[in-house]
Amino acid sequence: MKLIHTDLKKGEAKIKIENLDDLWYLNQIVEKNDLVKGKTLRKIKLGDETQRKQKVEKKPVFLLIEVEKVEFSKTSNVLRISGTVKEGPEDVPLGSHHTFNVGENTTITIIKRKWLKFQADRLKEASKESSSKILICVHDREEAYFALMKKYGYQLLVDLKGNVAKKVDVKQVESNFYKEIIRQLEEYNDRYKLSKIIIASPAFWKEELMKELSNEEMRNKTILATCSSVGENAINEVIKRPETENALKLDRIAKEYKLVEELFAEISKNNMASYGLKETKNAAEAGAIRQLLITDSFIQKKRMEDKYEETEYIMKTVDSTKGEITIISSDHEAGKKLDGLGGIAAILRYKINYQ
Repeated sequence: MKLIHTDLKKGEAKIKIENLDDLWYLNQIVEKNDLVKGKTLRKIKLGDETQRKQKVEKKPVFLLIEVEKVEFSKTSNVLRISGTVKEGPEDVPLGSHHTFNVGENTTITIIKRKWLKFQADRLKEASKESSSKILICVHDREEAYFALMKKYGYQLLVDLKGNVAKKVDVKQVESNFYKEIIRQLEEYNDRYKLSKIIIASPAFWKEELMKELSNEEMRNKTILATCSSVGENAINEVIKRPETENALKLDRIAKEYKLVEELFAEISKNNMASYGLKETKNAAEAGAIRQLLITDSFIQKKRMEDKYEETEYIMKTVDSTKGEITIISSDHEAGKKLDGLGGIAAILRYKINYQ
């Protein structure tokens, strides 16, 4: 995300979207009743209204809308910001509805009455240079999974399958499959300009693969890790391994895992935690929340149900009492565990009694 101009004291931030990660951040920042302005396409009726058939065409216009709804789809790579028109050209009626389809290279200005601390932090975080490009490969002699780390989680790139061999052919097939894995690694290394490659496997498969990897530049950026199985669950396992901690420590997903693990430890240990909407709201009103955790899917669900006001109230209350707020992606295991608690929870400063 490129910050073109910011004046948060006046409530304004003008930004340019550069990639899908930016849309994930923007989905956490833009809220109902915010103002959003920028160039957009609008269907305009041409010709006299008395004519039987009026021509309709899409035309670029500059509009300012008051936000009513925000929808984000990671599959379509578009953030839809809908609301009512507050300013625009004469041929666009004030009060009419319009939707900004925000994608790559879109430039918009966001205007808030007040920026919460976590929203300003998100803006700064998204505008930093893109995080290290880290690839995880989990494999054995028959199958390999490749995943690219993202700010909002990870993206599963491909599931590569080798030929299951008879015992007499095992060595030959293993060698051929390792070469196929390495070809895939080389392709991703060139495409994504990787900073780190994490290769993990049960037993000794990773060491056998490394014997086949002759590319010195790739060997120097490779970290070996252990996993108990091969599959998408193994990617979640590798993320939490101590071997990969240094490579992942600057990535948001590593922080999210640690916070969710801390939450579950507090729940099982001494109940310095709350979870679920009602208990978390009570803790927020008591000023007891040190760290508020909410999944992005919980936020999206509440927006879709038009029940986001209570969640927004909790976030503003926590912000006003100097608590930290972290949006957790539901794309990985930590987010799924938090969704299992209702999608919203908190680590507390002190114990409180629930009525």
